[in-house]
Amino acid sequence: MRTAFDFSPLYRSSIGFDRVFDLLENASRATTTIDNWPPYDIARTGEDDYRITMAVAGFSQDELSMTQEQNMLVVSGQKSGDDTGEYLHRGIAGRTFQRRFQLADHVKVTGAGLENGLLTIDLKREIPEEMKPRRIEIGSTTATPKVAQRKIEAEKQAA
Repeated sequence: MRTAFDFSPLYRSSIGFDRVFDLLENASRATTTIDNWPPYDIARTGEDDYRITMAVAGFSQDELSMTQEQNMLVVSGQKSGDDTGEYLHRGIAGRTFQRRFQLADHVKVTGAGLENGLLTIDLKREIPEEMKPRRIEIGSTTATPKVAQRKIEAEKQAA
């Protein structure tokens, strides 16, 4: 069962959220074609720090590549050369893969490492100084002199 959401009413009343709606539509389409290899974990290691850990057993550093374009991180692996060994059973997957991660604004890759068949990718959200909330001091202004109020007194007239 697939449920499709219609975002067209939201397009009429919102400005600049096109990317968000596109992400939601892409996410709903991706659920039908989920590829679960290679397995990975995403962990939050700090307030603005994240770590992706991928199980890439059998791949060397030369056979893996990572690219970051705008808000997309692409990790791919391709085995170099054919292994001519004679296998009785081959359980370690060595197929080519490409895994895409959608990143939020201002998230950058700070490092990556491969150890014991696990590829770890460290990410950090770095919000530019001009986009951070800032406190604005409220100062006192010199008061403008009050205008003297004129009182108009009506004389009482005797009848």
